[in-house]
Formats: sequence, C-alpha cells, structure tokens
Amino acid sequence: MPDRIVVIGAGPVGIRFAEELLPLVAEGRATVTVLGAETADPYNRVLIAELAVGEATAAELTLATASALPGVDLRLGARVMRIDRDAQTVELADGSAIGYDRLVFATGARSIIPALDGLETLGPDGTGLDTRLTAGVCVLRDLSDAEKVRAVVESGGRVVVLGAGVLGIELAMLLADAGAIPSVAHFGPMPMPRQLDRGAASILSTALASAGVTLVPHTRAEGVIGVEGDDGIRRFRALASSDGKRIEGDLLVLSCGVRARTELAEAAGLRVGNGVLVDASLRSWSDPRIHAIGDCAHVADPAEFLHERQVPGGPAGLVGPGWRQASWLATAIAAELESADEHPGEYTDEHPGVVVLKGELVDIASAGDVSADPFAPVPAGEVAPGVAVWADPEHGTYVKMATRDGILTGFVAVGMPRAAAELSVLYLRGGELPADRSLLLRLDDPDADAVAPAGRDATLCICNAVTVGQIEDAIDDGCSSVAAVGDCTRAGTGCGGCRARITELLHAHAGAIA
Repeated sequence: MPDRIVVIGAGPVGIRFAEELLPLVAEGRATVTVLGAETADPYNRVLIAELAVGEATAAELTLATASALPGVDLRLGARVMRIDRDAQTVELADGSAIGYDRLVFATGARSIIPALDGLETLGPDGTGLDTRLTAGVCVLRDLSDAEKVRAVVESGGRVVVLGAGVLGIELAMLLADAGAIPSVAHFGPMPMPRQLDRGAASILSTALASAGVTLVPHTRAEGVIGVEGDDGIRRFRALASSDGKRIEGDLLVLSCGVRARTELAEAAGLRVGNGVLVDASLRSWSDPRIHAIGDCAHVADPAEFLHERQVPGGPAGLVGPGWRQASWLATAIAAELESADEHPGEYTDEHPGVVVLKGELVDIASAGDVSADPFAPVPAGEVAPGVAVWADPEHGTYVKMATRDGILTGFVAVGMPRAAAELSVLYLRGGELPADRSLLLRLDDPDADAVAPAGRDATLCICNAVTVGQIEDAIDDGCSSVAAVGDCTRAGTGCGGCRARITELLHAHAGAIA
C-alpha cells in the first residue's frame, strides 16, 4: 500500500514539499494530498508587495497548478477544522475526512495584529483563517490585501505603514517608487533595528527621505481614527500615537511581525513553542507520524528542552530555510520508504540567514551580529571582535564587518551590492576576510570587472541555494532573461533579492558574445 501523505498548507513551502515528492507519487510508493484554505492557485507570498504595487503579476507569483503536480491531490478552498490523531484523519470544513499515514504541517505564519483603540475585528475573512479588520486597514499577507493596496497606489494615495522591519521598509520603498505617498511609523529610533547598526540605519533613513518616504520614529501607536462614510462603513483616516501624533492616510498597513499558525496543532494535543516543536528529523515531539516545515516549524532538541516551559529558538522567518526543510524531509521520507542505508541523517541548516532588502532605491544586505562598536572599551579578560567599517554618507555607501579570528561573523552593506554579494558568500561559508579589507570595497568600483562573487561555486541565490556556475550554465544553454533563469534553476523565485545579480550575469554574457 502506498504511504498516505497529507500536507496542510499550499504556500511556497507546502508546494515545494509536494514537488519533491513527485517521484514517489509517480512510482506508486506514496499518495500526496495538499490542503490549501485559499481558493486561488498556490502563489509566492514573499512577493505579495510587488504584486500590490504593480511590479509583478499574479501569473508571476503562481507557484503551481494541479496540472503542474501530476498525481498530487491539490485541494483548494479546503479548510482543516480538526485533526484526529487516534483515527489518523484530517477533518475539513465541508464535513469530509482524509486519512493519513504521515501528516505534514506547512501552515506558515499569520500577521500579528496589535491592540489599537478603534481597530475593529469584523469576523473571519474568506479563508476562515484570519480576521477582517476596519475598512482601510490590512496586513498585506494575501491576494485580497494586495488588491486593497493596489487601489490606493493607483490613485496616488497616502499609505501609513506601522512597523519598520524588513517587510515594512521594502513596502514603503515600493510604494514611493509606484507613486504613492508612504509614511512609516515605528517605535524605536531607527529602521530595521534587528539587521542594521546606527551607521547603516542612518544611510537608509537618508535614502528613504530622498525617495519621499516619511519616517516617524519613536511612535507608540495607540489607536486608529476612523470616519463613517455615506454608506455607513467606518474607514481608516489616521493612526494616533501616545504622544499626540496623528499620521493621516488612506490606508494603514500593519507590519508588526508574524506568529506561527499553531492552533490546529495545539488543538490536536501537539507540543508547541514558537511553532510546532519538531526534532532534528522535523518530526513532532508529540507524534512520530506528524512533521512540520517552514514558518510553523520550531526545530529544537527534545532531549535538551523537553521539560522546559520556554523552548529557545523558533522559525527562521525566511523562505529559503523552509524550502530546504521541504527538500530534506522529502528525501528522508523517500529513504524510509526504500529502507535505504543512505539516510540524510539529522536536519541542519548549513545556510545561516542573510537578509537582503529588495528595492530599486538602495541595496542592503545584512547577516549575523553587527552591533559591535569598534571603539568601545573591552572588559578585562574579554577579546573584542575585529570590526572594520567604511562609511561614505554623502554617496550613500556603508560597510561594516565583524570577525572572530579572521572569520566573518556578521556584516551589513548599504549601497555596495558587489561587496554585499562577496560578504554573503564568505558568511555562508564561514570564510575568512582578506587581510586587506579594502579589496572588498573596490568590487563596487564602476570600472571593476567582477560581476560575480567568489567564482562559480559561490551561492548567488540564497533562498534556493543556486550557485553562480549553475546560473552561468543556464545562460549558456539559452536562458536570456531573469524569468527564464528562474524556470531553469529556481534562482530568483524566492525573495527576489538576487535578481539584480542575475541581471548582471546576463549582461556580462551578452557583452562577451557581442
């Protein structure tokens, strides 16, 4: 009998997992059912902001259709209500039930809705998974949210973004470029505080101001001011802060972080932390027949933390690690079904997170801890990290590198895309910086010949772990656009942060044969 595998979630990670299982389906060794609560074909939620401002089409975001997953039972508009672990069934909202031998959670994360005076909850949305909010307020997580933003963009309206993390800043840059009038309200003194130090944040703030993005720091948001229209519907008009600030707009986008969707797992009696708790085999602590991958998976060692109330860590929050988990788990399941001697062992992510800020306005890449101050006093007995800094605020460039014994442990690069690409490669490899750090700065010289970091073996697309060599080979084989390279290698189909580098390789190839 084939192994019955049921996947809850038809987002990027759930669909990638199903794709990796296609050989097992074709061989008749497994049946795969994917359950998605939304009725639209599965799409890449990572690029939803680009769709909202008109820089991407719905077709470009589509991940797969039923015809692209031969043999997979892809059910859209299928909301899961309950999991019966004893009967090994998944019960749906329409009253039907699906049996499973293995159940995989790929439910992702939901946006955090802050408690604001005047912010109404108006019942469940079309999927039944999230809540409709006061008219003119959204979170930009799905296609309906994108439509709301698009309507304001097309009219050149004012958009207030609450939250200055990566997603909030990316959205603000896209909005400004599309002709809208964005304001970003945030609690702290600087944008992207988890990724940037003060110097990098200063360069970014200047670039945002030049592009027409208004930053409103030190804003403790307290309430939503609404106005009732002639149709009787109350709509957003302004965000109010505790110090009396009133930030007016036609739309409020909440970008206040996300939280793993764990309600189904909790109701089924599974142990959860900051996500569904799974071990190094991506297997639930509570039930060996159940797995979790992506933004709902909290990987931790039960031998170490089983009796702890608070388990450290949590989901990575990036699509790349989720895709790698999907591929690893599919390989592990195939090995188990074959009773093969070669098993992938334990899941470990060898690609620590590099955050790339997408946008035409400014290039930013950051990874690791960049908080070290090169001039701070060092307590007795401690060894300070090595820190090298280059700053040219007039031209909008900044680089900071932190090392331990020469090994790169953190960096941030603003306005220097080639240096950022090289630093990303060194960080992912755990590599040493050159003794002459200024060599990295010369990469962004307009007359420099280098367009690709560290040779053909360097990872260019971090989300999909695609190397420079693989992209060059695809171009040599006839791929003449970023989209074609993506179809061939998957590069550029994740967060989109590597598309500019792929474009450079395409131009270099065209120049070489001209």
